Amino acid sequence: MVSNPVHGLPFLPGTSFKDSTKTAFHRSQTLGYRNGYAVVRRPTVGIGGERLQVNQLSQAELDELANKAPVLTYGQPKQAPPAEFIPAHVAFDKKVLKFDAYFQEDVPMSAEEHYRIRQVNIYYYLEDDSMSVMEPVVENSGILQGKLIKRQRLTKNDRGDHYHWKDLNRGINITIYGKTFRIVDCDRFTQVFLESQGIELNPPEKMALDPYTELRKQPLRKYVTPSDFDQLKQFLTFDKQVLRFYAIWDDTDSMFGECRTYIIHYYLMDDTVEIREVHERNDGRDPFPLLMNRQRMPKILVENAKNFPQCVLEISDQEVLEWYTAKDFIVGKSLTILGRTFFIYDCDPFTRQYYKEKFGLSDLPRIDVSKKEPPPVKPELPPYNGYGLIEDSAQNCFVLIPKAPKKDVIKMLVNDNKVLRYLAALESPIPEDKDRRFVFSYFLASDMISIFEPPVRNSGIIGGKYLGRTKVVKPSSTADNPIYYGPTDFFIGAVIEVFGHRFVILDTDDYVLKYMESNAAQYSPEALLSIQNRVQRQEAPAPGLEKEKQQEIENVVTQLPDYPKLSEQGTAYAGSGSPFTGTKGRPWIMDQELSKQTKEDPGVQELEALIDTIQKQLKDHPCKDNIREAFQTYDKEASGYVDKEMFFKVCDSLNLPIDDSLIKELIRLCPHREDKINYHHLVRAFSS
Repeated sequence: MVSNPVHGLPFLPGTSFKDSTKTAFHRSQTLGYRNGYAVVRRPTVGIGGERLQVNQLSQAELDELANKAPVLTYGQPKQAPPAEFIPAHVAFDKKVLKFDAYFQEDVPMSAEEHYRIRQVNIYYYLEDDSMSVMEPVVENSGILQGKLIKRQRLTKNDRGDHYHWKDLNRGINITIYGKTFRIVDCDRFTQVFLESQGIELNPPEKMALDPYTELRKQPLRKYVTPSDFDQLKQFLTFDKQVLRFYAIWDDTDSMFGECRTYIIHYYLMDDTVEIREVHERNDGRDPFPLLMNRQRMPKILVENAKNFPQCVLEISDQEVLEWYTAKDFIVGKSLTILGRTFFIYDCDPFTRQYYKEKFGLSDLPRIDVSKKEPPPVKPELPPYNGYGLIEDSAQNCFVLIPKAPKKDVIKMLVNDNKVLRYLAALESPIPEDKDRRFVFSYFLASDMISIFEPPVRNSGIIGGKYLGRTKVVKPSSTADNPIYYGPTDFFIGAVIEVFGHRFVILDTDDYVLKYMESNAAQYSPEALLSIQNRVQRQEAPAPGLEKEKQQEIENVVTQLPDYPKLSEQGTAYAGSGSPFTGTKGRPWIMDQELSKQTKEDPGVQELEALIDTIQKQLKDHPCKDNIREAFQTYDKEASGYVDKEMFFKVCDSLNLPIDDSLIKELIRLCPHREDKINYHHLVRAFSS
């Protein structure tokens, strides 16, 4: 690298000296990136890293110097730079001149026309001086129309000169490819453009019309003999007078048919008929206003007009013998229109007045056409096939995806873990089955029955589960309406038939006795008598019952109308003892009278339920054995009543919880007489 030459010496070899300390001779970088964009920057150092002499002026000063016009004090001023050049395809882009023109075309082989006039539009494109000729398309003209001459530069003479916009004007003829076009008018933009260029436009001319097209527009002449009926008079007389009828079309006999309402309008001015549909909200139908458009309706056609193509051609008077008139529309009659039978059931007041004045029909009552809805058809279930419960099988007939039948949740919660057990024997002619014993378990929560056979050694019969938990249908019920065994059907001596096998109930457990005692109203007298006989066999008769009192009770019982039957049942089931002793040592007649009172009086039901509750809660009270003797000591007359003061003293001596809410309610329900209280209900509550 050669260093700067010494001042005054030429820059020639030998007069300059090389700087041996410089080792970098590359050019500085002028390209870079800023914010992701490529930018060019001015070099600040030259080759070898020498500092370049740059202008130290700011950008604002540089802009001021660049825009400052110098003022010369002498010499010729410099000419201004020429204006910016704009090409024609930019200056005249999308600028088109439009002229309306026509040309005449000969028609040599036609008797109806000798020539035709074809109207066209001539477009001149200013950007490239090209032209095109377009003919508007006329529907069903039978002529190829549209673009007659595509866009191009058109010659105007044999020398090859092209048409220019200066050659176009209104009221002149131009020849293009041998066809002479007559320009008659132009659009607003073309007129403004030509006038701005100093061209004087000729006045516009009328567009020539095609004679054959104008001939087609004229109506055809009809040679019809005028009739005596004055249609003009009918039109002027009955203008805007319409008869309105309300009708129905009953199509319920066909598949998916229905009964729909319509409004029939009869226009008196021209004897036309219109049928309108009546739409209701949310009827699911498209809102078509008309079923049949306004037209004259034929009533009777001629014989040879049956094969007339009515769907293609309109029916005229030559094909119709009689048309529908106003006298054919009568309230209460049916008429057929276009294959549909309409029944007219009502009309408006104007129609009634018209028929009264015109035809003398003063009575046109409204007919009720509303149909009563048929009773809902109860779905019939198919015959039971014997698999599973009928409730489960019936769910397949109600829904596509069957669900389990609903259960009585309250009943399941109240009777949870409550099971009634019975001992039964099998009725069978086989000798080996006489000694077999079965345990019936009745589940109160689900009304299901399970049967278990206790195994017996050396009997030759395998014991165990005889029947799983299921509902058992009574033999007297049908498959469509099954009746299942309930808890009231099980008592000593009852015969239970389970799927063709007959079982006889022999005995019950203690819980069944308590359940029957608390629900005695649900059981029959036969069931209660069977339980009474069982208790008599296990317990001795009540010791406090005197002979005279026993005889008195027997006398009352013998007067009952069912005594012979009950006596036979009592002797049949009881092995020994009197058949008149009830549960817990009470006379049986008292049990019967108590059950009758319970059914008749709701207060007695409340008292019995309260006694049962106290028996369950205070069954382990230590005074339950001597409470009766304590009250009988102070009841000298054996009337069952003691003084209130003495009543509470006895309760305190026996440590009875009289402050308990249940005991207070029981004392309130006990019969009172002259400051005395009946103590029998209290004794019953503590004598469980």
